[in-house]
Amino acid sequence: MSCSWGTELWDQFDNLEKHTSWGIDFLERYSKFIKERADIELSYAKQIRSLSKKYHPKRSREDESRYTWCLAFAATLQQLNELAVQREELAENLNTQIACELTRYTQEVKTERKTHFQDGRRAQQHIESSWKQLESSKRRFERDCKEAERAQQVSDRIDLDNKTDGEKRCSLKARQTAQQKKQAAEESRKEYVTSLNQFNQDQHQHYHTLVPVIYQRIQDMEERRIERICEAMRSSAEAERKVLPVVSRCLDVMMDASEGIQPRMDTQQVVEVYKSGFDPPGDVEFEDYSATMRRSISESSYLDNRTEGRRHSRKLWPFIRKNKLLTLLSSPRQPPPPPPTSPSPGGVANSPQSPPPASREPITQRLNELMSSGSRTRKQCLRSLKRGIGQLSLKLGSGPADCSHLPPEQRRKKLQTRINNINEEIQREREQRDALLKMREVYERSPQMGDAGSLEPRLEEVKQSLQRLDDELRRNQAWLSEADSRLSDHSSRRQSGGCGLNSQAMMPGSSSLKQLDNRSPASRESPDGSYTEDHSAELHFKSRSSEFDDDFDDEEPLPSIGTCKSLYPFQGQNEGTLSMVEGELLSVVEEDKGDGWTRVRRNLEEEGYVPTSYIKVFLDASAKGFVQSSRLV
Repeated sequence: MSCSWGTELWDQFDNLEKHTSWGIDFLERYSKFIKERADIELSYAKQIRSLSKKYHPKRSREDESRYTWCLAFAATLQQLNELAVQREELAENLNTQIACELTRYTQEVKTERKTHFQDGRRAQQHIESSWKQLESSKRRFERDCKEAERAQQVSDRIDLDNKTDGEKRCSLKARQTAQQKKQAAEESRKEYVTSLNQFNQDQHQHYHTLVPVIYQRIQDMEERRIERICEAMRSSAEAERKVLPVVSRCLDVMMDASEGIQPRMDTQQVVEVYKSGFDPPGDVEFEDYSATMRRSISESSYLDNRTEGRRHSRKLWPFIRKNKLLTLLSSPRQPPPPPPTSPSPGGVANSPQSPPPASREPITQRLNELMSSGSRTRKQCLRSLKRGIGQLSLKLGSGPADCSHLPPEQRRKKLQTRINNINEEIQREREQRDALLKMREVYERSPQMGDAGSLEPRLEEVKQSLQRLDDELRRNQAWLSEADSRLSDHSSRRQSGGCGLNSQAMMPGSSSLKQLDNRSPASRESPDGSYTEDHSAELHFKSRSSEFDDDFDDEEPLPSIGTCKSLYPFQGQNEGTLSMVEGELLSVVEEDKGDGWTRVRRNLEEEGYVPTSYIKVFLDASAKGFVQSSRLV
């Protein structure tokens, strides 16, 4: 059913004006809604992108590319970034294709509505003006008729009273006035009739021609406005529907990434990453405490009790404190202070202070002392090297080129990674060499394109690089073969010797104790993974130190080779020195080696270096012979 505002709403001009104004307000409100929604989508995309960037790793980490759950999370972040891109595209479409068009159309509708209602108001004003003119002619006609009727009545009354000449003259004048009034009323009637016909014509034209046309235009404008709102809603839904397939694919990728998480593979990867290849620690050796009953009677009972207490508090070498290990290899390198001019306490204040902070002696110096010393001193040096060589290797810098400072399994993985990188470099160099050779052939065939001799330096450089990489590859492959052979030896030894070791674990003094002493260096390594043994140093002095291997785990204090008496007080404020007072008796542990320092001990607990010129040394008779023999060696 078709309805026309011009026929159905001919008398609702004001209501139509209000309705169309409300429709334009709705159009503006919907445009604002689209803009705000676009802003929300843009803000959401920005927040999603910021969230993805926040939790995305700052730099590529090897751990995050190794585990499936890290890879799944990285894929999720990447898809979130793609979702942000789609949301930004949606916001752009809403802004450019819908919001901007609605804003422009709103201005057009406002202009069109203003024109239509101006035409309606002019038609309304015209019909109102015609009506006023009709009313005016009608009132004039009514007035003239009433005046003509009164004049006629006056004229008739005078005629009835017409007796004298004067009265006759008045009667004639009254008839003339009545005649004039009658003619004026007739003219007013004609004007009224004309005005009435004109008004009826204007009214007919207004309600049957002008109003329907104007209202029809307003109706068409309203229908177009509603249709544009419909198109805007459809466009917004279509714009969001366009991104749904991409969003669906992103969600599918997230689902696939989550389903690709493999807990068993990740836990196995942890084993591959952190496996050291060490054997589990063996049985603890039996310690015969009855040996303390056969100690020399030169030691006092008090010292025997302190020694017994130190034996009870002794720990195995993997658990020794690092500072103790480092101090065993440290001694003052600076010259000792000269003795005071006066032994009185007053002269001490003017005496020089203790030496500067002690610096560490390099391992090579200990090795030289080891090779040039006697059996007893060599045993002490070996004990110090065994205690501190692992920690010093970490302090002094990076490990050797063959990665021997790493645990066996980690060494194998490090070497394998290095070999893979070398192979990639070799492949790149070969590709570059092939490209240069092809370019040289082209230059030789077409000299105008370039000089073939100019490529020779670059070819020679690539050739040398390939030679260097091949040598490095063979060297690392040899190290890898060595690491694989050691790992296979460890695994076979663990499988073959595990049962026998457990069966003898509860038998102190049995053959298992000897087995613990004779086990491989790898089985004596630190169980916490701090594998720091220097194989090159071990090969260097292995031949001379084999008879002292059984004493490596001995934590007994160094034996005393004599006593000393302090001649002057000394304040040992730096590491490696020992403070003493004048007249104090101390045990000599290590004689002066020419650097001006003597190693002494106080009560089997405090050890350190004191200036040789500050003490008077009394060596034992046996110690004197030992020192002389060791110097001869």
